[in-house]
Amino acid sequence: MDPAAPYLTAQASASIPDQVFGLVLGVIAAVGWVITHWWVVALAAVTLWAAGEAVARNLARKASAERMALELVPSRHFDPGLEEIFRRGVQLARASTSMPWWTPRRAKTVQIRLRADGSTPLRYRIEGPAGGERLLSITPFGPDVTVNRGNPLADKRREHVVRAEFLLRGKPTAPLRDVPLDPDPLQPLIDAVSDLRAELGDLAEVRLDIQRAPKWSLRARRMQLMSDARRRERREAQRAARWVRQDATGIEDSLISHVQQLVSGKQGVGGRRLVMPPVPRRVDPAEGLGKLAEDDHLVRVQLLVMCASNFEGRAEARLAQVQAALDVFGGGSRWVMRGWMLGPWRFGADRWPSRRGFERRWELGHCQPPKANWVRLDELVGLLKPPTVHCRLPLLSSDLPTFQHGDRSLLLQGIYRGADGRRRLVATYAAETLFEVGVGKAGGGKTERALTQAIGWAHAGGGLMFVDPHRDSWPRALPFLAHDHLMQRIALIDLAAGGPDPQVSSWNPIGMHQGQIAHEVVEATADAYASVLGWDDATAPRALTILTAALAVLVAVNEAACQAGRPKDQATIFHVRALLADPVFRGSALTAIEGRLDEETRSWWKTVFPTLPTDAFAVVLNPLARLAANPVTRAFLGQGAGAYNIRASMDSRMIVWVCPGGNGPTDRLVTALLARDLLRAVRSRRDTPEAQRVPFRAYFDELISLTGAAPETIASMFEDFRKYKVHVHGMTQLLSRLPGPVRQSLVQNASTLASTAGSQSAIAPITAEWGDRPGPDVVAALDRFEHYMSLTVEGRRIGPVRITGPHLDDVFADHARPNKARALEHAAQSTTAAAPISQLTDRADNQLARVSGFLAEHVSTAVPVRLKKAYK
Repeated sequence: MDPAAPYLTAQASASIPDQVFGLVLGVIAAVGWVITHWWVVALAAVTLWAAGEAVARNLARKASAERMALELVPSRHFDPGLEEIFRRGVQLARASTSMPWWTPRRAKTVQIRLRADGSTPLRYRIEGPAGGERLLSITPFGPDVTVNRGNPLADKRREHVVRAEFLLRGKPTAPLRDVPLDPDPLQPLIDAVSDLRAELGDLAEVRLDIQRAPKWSLRARRMQLMSDARRRERREAQRAARWVRQDATGIEDSLISHVQQLVSGKQGVGGRRLVMPPVPRRVDPAEGLGKLAEDDHLVRVQLLVMCASNFEGRAEARLAQVQAALDVFGGGSRWVMRGWMLGPWRFGADRWPSRRGFERRWELGHCQPPKANWVRLDELVGLLKPPTVHCRLPLLSSDLPTFQHGDRSLLLQGIYRGADGRRRLVATYAAETLFEVGVGKAGGGKTERALTQAIGWAHAGGGLMFVDPHRDSWPRALPFLAHDHLMQRIALIDLAAGGPDPQVSSWNPIGMHQGQIAHEVVEATADAYASVLGWDDATAPRALTILTAALAVLVAVNEAACQAGRPKDQATIFHVRALLADPVFRGSALTAIEGRLDEETRSWWKTVFPTLPTDAFAVVLNPLARLAANPVTRAFLGQGAGAYNIRASMDSRMIVWVCPGGNGPTDRLVTALLARDLLRAVRSRRDTPEAQRVPFRAYFDELISLTGAAPETIASMFEDFRKYKVHVHGMTQLLSRLPGPVRQSLVQNASTLASTAGSQSAIAPITAEWGDRPGPDVVAALDRFEHYMSLTVEGRRIGPVRITGPHLDDVFADHARPNKARALEHAAQSTTAAAPISQLTDRADNQLARVSGFLAEHVSTAVPVRLKKAYK
């Protein structure tokens, strides 16, 4: 075998060149085949790419079917810090990878949806992998943001739709502008959709996809940026060298250079000077990469926008507004619409070939951002949170309903001017507008707004009571109420009527002909008396006891008269004097009703009353003497069977206008009696099932005057009336002048809190309830009839928002019937059985004789009760 070995070695050595040559020929042949049959290679490559893309799309579609949605609802005082927002961004980036390993990169994303469709000013929604729901449900914002599980959104088809995709343009490594949080960075976007009209099919939606990019993609992007930076540096160095050589050549060929050579005699000696071209400087990675230099909190984003409407041109205009809103974020780089222009046409996401890919990403939530869309989380802080307290939200129809004439479920509030200049009558829901408070200077529009609201409520079939001590509201409202279907429902109690013999109605505060409960009538009258005079168990216990005992006897007398079928023979409040000072009348009364009084009251009249000195009655009788000295109040309160019945008015949806007549001591006592009787009547509705209680509204103008007479009564109204479906509306010039209990009840329970212009000190208590947004200086500068008000709609507080107060001549111009005003006034007086004051005064003077006659008929068989008065 040894002789064969050299032969094999030589054969192997000889075949190496042949093998190399054969390999080269094979490569050349393969290249030639590829060149000749290039379409086969291309077809194979396209086939492989298409197969890979189909698999990726199917897997991405499958992953997208398992996405979840969360809706974030901020509170009114939501005011996050930069750190809280940044932490939320970290959560979003982390949640984007909460998917199975087989999920394609395009489906690994978290999407922020900012949507305006008329339901809210801007809905803030997050959609992402189902595995990230637990991570995203608990936000760094705490209780200031409510996270709700989002339901699928289904859009109706719109006639006109425009689409756009935005990419970052400018210096690739430069960040977006650092937008401050005050005002809210979302404010431009909200302003862009503030004039959206849902009835026209308007819709605008911005979607921001956040995706954590793979390391290889980031390294490739960095290599590209560094290569571009070095290329720019080389070009700059070459340009600088070219300029240096040109400068050197220019200097050597200049006239001065030739003169110097002639003078020195060294022409052409030494040749041209040596020029050292600048060397390209080393590119610093931090400078060349900018925001991409660090790996931390770097994400890729995709920004898609879609606007739609059923009317041509509105969607395009909305897209232009959104584009302008995104310009706010522009700095070293900025958001620009992807595509290119050709004359008036734009080729982008709305046209082939980009439209199909846009719609696929839009429907499935896939993220395939442009290569330039690299940002750091701190550049997106303005979009990583819902609207904050620093955001001015528009008032949409869904927030505050539009007033409709004749709709009893709505309560007119005023005129709102939208962002597009349109004016509409806005309202709140009557069922949840429980109490209203209006504050502001005289003539600012408080009463006009209340009148307009009350007249709208009356025309819708609602019942109300309007109490106006100055009587200005009645002639103002008269022409607008003069309708045939309202005349039978209107009642006028006018104690401020003028003329030689004015028409006055009548009321017996202690009358029993209307089915009242005896002890409630006694309590209401005694409490009204005590509230005006400042009595309580500490300051005037004896006077309060005397009055209560006297009222108990007179009410028992009236109860007996009504049961006997003689309601016109009832005693009035003026007969307290006769009961205390006339032994004959007192004896007849006590004898006639001895069986109707409880043992404690009978014992008091038998044992305590005779021991009282005469001067003990003066404190009780003096205010009654003042009432009797006024012919109007004597006529009004001196009738046995008065016509005024506020409980019946509430249950039958009457429209009652009450004008007490003034602010003097006598007027305050009448007002206190009326207010306490109203409180008693409302509380008596507990005998009616809640579902059967008819809603009723009480309007109190000039609360300062009314609360001066009955502060505790007015405060109780704002605390208790809601339970009985009676709602109170109060107006005052100065909140600070109201008694403490009234002021606290007003502010605490107000469904609507409104203020016109006034002094800053007077307005400050109202603006303090709003957190001084707006401040007293802003409200104080309002024009006449302008209001700032907060309202309650569907359990949410709306505002404070600026609303123009309604004017009767504008809102109800079609309802004015001035030619029927006189007929309405006569009808309103007839409803309350008004009669000339002289006639009623005569009746009041003879009423004691009628009562005495009735008592005489009922004591024929009773043993007289003899009370011997012990005089001292």
